[in-house]
Amino acid sequence: MRALCKAAHRFIIWNKNLPSALSPEVTQWFEVSLVLPASQAEPFSEQLLEAGALCVQVDDAQADTENEEAIFAEPGLDEDHPRVWRQTRITALFESRPREAQDQALEMLARASHASMIALDSPWQLKPLEDQDWVRLTQSQFQAIEIGERLLITPSWEPIHSIHAQRKRLVLDPGLAFGTGSHPTTALCLQWLEAHLRGGERVIDYGCGSGILAIAAGLLGATSIDAIDIDPQALIATDDNAQRNQVSLQTHLTRHRGLAPADMVLANILAAPLKLLAPTLEALVKPGGYLVLAGLLTRQVEEVAGCYANIRLSAWRDLDGWSVLVGQGKSADHHESIAPASRCFPQ
Repeated sequence: MRALCKAAHRFIIWNKNLPSALSPEVTQWFEVSLVLPASQAEPFSEQLLEAGALCVQVDDAQADTENEEAIFAEPGLDEDHPRVWRQTRITALFESRPREAQDQALEMLARASHASMIALDSPWQLKPLEDQDWVRLTQSQFQAIEIGERLLITPSWEPIHSIHAQRKRLVLDPGLAFGTGSHPTTALCLQWLEAHLRGGERVIDYGCGSGILAIAAGLLGATSIDAIDIDPQALIATDDNAQRNQVSLQTHLTRHRGLAPADMVLANILAAPLKLLAPTLEALVKPGGYLVLAGLLTRQVEEVAGCYANIRLSAWRDLDGWSVLVGQGKSADHHESIAPASRCFPQ
């Protein structure tokens, strides 16, 4: 199963025969990982599952570097566009007694290599996973986040203190879809909404993930909200989170024909899809409305802004190397446009 949320850097494949719990004789989880080129990632991953891996995680070997690659599925991409990262890290989870883990990992890799006819030329690493109280660990990593003067993002288990009583509380638990408020790109978009949304606006959240921006818009007074994503799981998460926060909105898969232009269109994805989606996003902004783009590094600001022919974008705010671009749609009688750079679209 490929969990694609916004521009994902990872997907996970679970073995259909995964046991409900570790068998009594086994004391520990282990993971073995290696890096392979794109053409070998899928067949090798499948054979690791056949060889006994409980699940296989596939992610970008260059993630969190300037060479990271966004993998997404948007209209406008040709069929030759890579669907797997050029350098892919494959991590397989299995169970074993500690003294047998090295041999078991080697056997699993050898079986996968033989079945897929892929030579194991790359070094591989083995490490144990320590037992954890995963619920407590997860909860400790997600705490209340103050946004501006009016918003508070909090997981459901976090108590509300009197100091936060006047803030609008957005309840959001971590899940499969991107967006808890902790990432700089999400925080920047929330700050912009908190500073500019006055009430009564129509808002579109393009690439909604968990729905955090759409829901925040509703809490701040937006009266018409559409949330769009390419991942059905993201739309399920958005609907669930909106219901929990008592916010009314509409969710849509990427095909969004007939949507009325909005006062505010927010797209918190990554630079590559923001470039490809320029005509689509511009068309969703009503004259005089705002377009807010996030998910881009500060060094990518000029490149992304240059792809928008009808809305002049400028950096609104930076945070930890990430930036938000904001521009305002021209009035209906304004016909000037800027030619987008050819590098914005596939040739």
